[in-house]
Amino acid sequence: MTVMLPSPDSPLKIGTRGSPLAMAQAFETRARLMQAFDLPENAFTIVVIKVTGDMIQDRALKDIGGKGLFTREIEEDLLSEKIDIAVHSMKDMPTLQPDGLILDTYLPREDVRDAFISPTLKGIADLAQGAVVGTSSLRRKAQLLNRRPDLNVVEFRGNVQTRLKKLADGVAECTFLACAGLSRLKMDEVPATPIETDHMLPAVAQGAIGIERRIADTNTAELLSAIHDGPTGQRLAAERNFLLTLDGSCETPIAGLAELSGDHLRLRGEVLRPDGSEALNGERSGPISDGAAMGRDLAEKLLKRAGPSFFDWH
Repeated sequence: MTVMLPSPDSPLKIGTRGSPLAMAQAFETRARLMQAFDLPENAFTIVVIKVTGDMIQDRALKDIGGKGLFTREIEEDLLSEKIDIAVHSMKDMPTLQPDGLILDTYLPREDVRDAFISPTLKGIADLAQGAVVGTSSLRRKAQLLNRRPDLNVVEFRGNVQTRLKKLADGVAECTFLACAGLSRLKMDEVPATPIETDHMLPAVAQGAIGIERRIADTNTAELLSAIHDGPTGQRLAAERNFLLTLDGSCETPIAGLAELSGDHLRLRGEVLRPDGSEALNGERSGPISDGAAMGRDLAEKLLKRAGPSFFDWH
């Protein structure tokens, strides 16, 4: 088919949250499309959409409704054709999309690791007994308490800049951010120490940007196919199927990471109790083409090991 390209008279409308990181991801998407089709910047319009997760900052995510908090309003605007595509941090995305929408375009994945952030300390081992640690991530909290049950973990909501200000104000001795976010924001000045994935397995799809569109919009599908990164898609197929089978939400501390080596995929996964008192992990490896099946199989094995009592905290 002949692709109709966006133009200044008929720009492609890119929907995004308004945080600095979300805007950086929208700008990256625009830049890649501009380069792929030799288009001017004004062939695109960035549409900032307020989402519930950004508007409510004084409560934990699990108390106000889980992952859809960062996507619902954007997806409503996509379905109603107020925007043409939506750019998302994939670790915020529910595993299932609303009827009529599809996520099948991913940009090249950034550094997947978590970063330890402190103006004076270099890592978790440097924290004193009972130290105050700030994080809004249930996964990071559970992983920390599994290793260091003595730590005092406090809620740390807000975008990257907000959390760094809280740290500077002495609300906590350290916090954690995704290396990918710091890289995309070009925040080299932040006192960050990357944590290897053997020590802290990241959130499913951490470091990946996904682009959502209407299934019926075949022209936009053709446009997006030019910037899709196949290896990222292969990795996320395994990770997100792992999450889907575990029925992952913001109430369930889950970590997962798929890595490619040639035509081989290695998937590691972890599920924890929120208080860190127990952690179950495992891994699978095999051909890339079996990635989604490996995700499902690993999740089923962990669910079987966990038993119903593991999830009694729901």
